[in-house]
This record gives sequence, structure tokens and C-alpha cells, in this order.
Amino acid sequence: MKYKLIFTLIIAVTMLASCNDDDDGGNEIPKRDRGEVAVENEQQILEFLETHSYRMTENPANPNYQLMVFDTIAEDNAGGTPLIDSPFLKSKTVSDQGIDYTLYYLQVRKGAESEYQPTFADRVIVTYKGELLDGEPFDQSINPTNFNLPDIGNGGFITGFIEGVSQFKGASGFVNNEDGTISYNDDFGIGAVFIPSGLGYFAEPPITSPILAYESLIFSFQLYKGIQLDHDNDGIPSYMEDLNNDSYLLNDDTDGDRFANFSDKDDDGDGVPTIDEIEVNDANGDGWISPDEITFPDSNGNGKPDYLDPSFP
Repeated sequence: MKYKLIFTLIIAVTMLASCNDDDDGGNEIPKRDRGEVAVENEQQILEFLETHSYRMTENPANPNYQLMVFDTIAEDNAGGTPLIDSPFLKSKTVSDQGIDYTLYYLQVRKGAESEYQPTFADRVIVTYKGELLDGEPFDQSINPTNFNLPDIGNGGFITGFIEGVSQFKGASGFVNNEDGTISYNDDFGIGAVFIPSGLGYFAEPPITSPILAYESLIFSFQLYKGIQLDHDNDGIPSYMEDLNNDSYLLNDDTDGDRFANFSDKDDDGDGVPTIDEIEVNDANGDGWISPDEITFPDSNGNGKPDYLDPSFP
């Protein structure tokens, strides 16, 4: 399963299959059917959305940014608006290992329209909080932190988080404070994503965390900036090197040289650098390449762009 490790820059965790101790010294818990777990998780998440509201509260550790809090709709909060009825609640279908998941996310604010919207292959600057459906926290970054999203051998975010945060944009600008911190313009993305275990850790949660096997998760976050990555500096943004569109970078290796295209400066192995076989023009000077700013010539007209065609030149 992709994206098994989370936030390795903060905590180093060892992924381990869950075990069940018994009188014989413990046996490995059999993996459950993903489809059955997906149905259970969706019911649990829907129940949470129907019985909880959200609010923003001050962050004592960082007064520049707020935290998202989820309250049960009862007693003093009996009049709260259920998340399921919030105009900010959205959903998308995410397919993973043969299962179609409904991923719910709360888009309180998308972010500045002028800013880059990150993909699975990019870098983000975020604050975030990870918690279980019962409110127990398991991970947090209270100050803006720079993270690479993709799993490229050194860990990465879980799939559900990536699919959620990629629906947001960052702030339109920032100010460097005298104390060395940065304050972002108050138009950054604010949201949360409700993640079924199949898009999280499924049967193999981090051994050091309170997360149980098959447990759904919540991540609330603020996205301050999305940064487009071109890992090999060949002129092609890394997300465009996902040729089979599976949101995974390591299994696209056109020339079979064991360097995936996103890290290979000569994708087809013809001796001509990829950057010399494409045409790139950041016409608006915004610092990232959109699909209309890159062209892939097919000089011999055989249906393969030059940079993926070892027969040309």
C-alpha cells in the first residue's frame, strides 16, 4: 500500500503489522477485506459528520494561526450546524486498490485564487492536526512546516491527506517578522479531511501512535503555500511524469534504467536530455508550469513524444 509512512521529518516510525497477543505468544491478525472495511469506515465518518460541528479557536502556541475544533452537537452545542449540512463540506471519489472511496473534506476557505494548487507530487507549507474520530490527537505541527507530499522512497503523507490538501491553495503573500517567523496573508486555505482507513494506514498504523488497525482519521490543516516540484529539473513538473495516472512516481520508467522518469534527466535513454526534447515557456512568470505552457513535440509523427521516443533522433 502506498504512502505508509507519515511526516518522517517530525517523528520516525516503524511500520508493523498489527498483532493479537494470546496464550500462545501472539498471532498476526488476518487482513480484512478492504471493501467491507470501506463500508464500515464510511458509516463511521457519516455518523461523525451528522453529530459534530466545527469551530475555529486560538492557537496558544502560535497566535498567528487558528486551530479547528470539532464539537459534539449536544447540551451547550445543541444548536450547532452538523458538518454534513455545512456548505463547506465537499466530497470526491478516490480509487485505491480496486476500491472507490468517498473522501469527505471541509473546505472552509480554498485559498487565494492566484496561487498554485498542489498535486500529489508537490511540496506544501502547512500547519496540521491529526486526530481520531473520538478526538484523540496523534500528530500535530503548530508552526508552518515544509513537507514533500509524494512517497519517493523516504516516506510521505498518507493518500487521504494528499487527496484532501490538493483541493486547496495557499496565501497570496507573506511578511518576514523581526523574530524570524513568517506571517502569511489571511487568505490561505483552511480545511479538514475525513479519511477512511483504506486511504490511511488500513491494517498497519504506526506502532508508536494510538491509531488502531482499520481506524478512520481526521486531519485539519491550513495550507500556506503549494510549491510545484520538478525533482530532476528536466523542465517537466513531476506530476506530469506520472504516465499511468496512478498518483505514484516510482513505477514510471520509460527507458528501464531503474531511474523513474521524475528523477531521470533523459527519460527515453536516447542520449538527448529530456529538457532538449520539450518546449517550456512560463509565459505569465508565475513560477510554475501549467499544461498550456509546455509542449511535447513528436518530430517523426509516430505517436510518441520525442522525450519518450528512443528512436528519435
